[in-house]
Amino acid sequence: MYFLPEALDQYVVNHSENEPELLQQLTRETYQKILQPIMLSGPYQGRVLSMISKLKNPKTILELGTFTGYATLCLAEGMQKGGEIHTIDINEELVDFQRKYFNKSIYGSAIHQHLGSAIDILPELDKQFDLVFIDADKPNYVNYFHLIIDKLNTGGIIISDNVLWHGKVVETLAPKDKSTKAVLDYNTLLKEDPRIESVLLPIRDGLTVSRKL
Repeated sequence: MYFLPEALDQYVVNHSENEPELLQQLTRETYQKILQPIMLSGPYQGRVLSMISKLKNPKTILELGTFTGYATLCLAEGMQKGGEIHTIDINEELVDFQRKYFNKSIYGSAIHQHLGSAIDILPELDKQFDLVFIDADKPNYVNYFHLIIDKLNTGGIIISDNVLWHGKVVETLAPKDKSTKAVLDYNTLLKEDPRIESVLLPIRDGLTVSRKL
């Protein structure tokens, strides 16, 4: 989803960091072989994720929603030496595709894939994290937050994707639209929870950056 005029949006992309070659390859193969390639973070948002990770320089990263691993590799760029990423996805068919590109990168051994429902996996994950990226099924965003917040170190960052949800957050809510309702509830939670401070950025389909106090 793009909210800026096309020419201005392209200017923003042209004056941001270039997409690494490996991620260009990943994008091409995703569009050739994988359903719903629109789920990729994309080159501009990927550079934003990379920059946030580099600014935070996390030791431990958690990702909910791996898809083909594009955002995983972007976040890895800012990771401390000896750090690790735990990424969770429910789609078994994508595991080998993800691993192929993880292993092509310099971060392969630091990336740990978890297959299954994050609702089930998170309580069993005995880790504390410096950076969390949430880009998974919208109806569970609030549940994910509550499972994650105590695993986030003080000063840790949560990046939440799709918080503008194609602009539907400012439209009349359809009675059966569970995803939009879930995003609205989640955005309210991020605004009101006293344990964090948040800023919603109108980047692509909306990114909220939250910092644990």
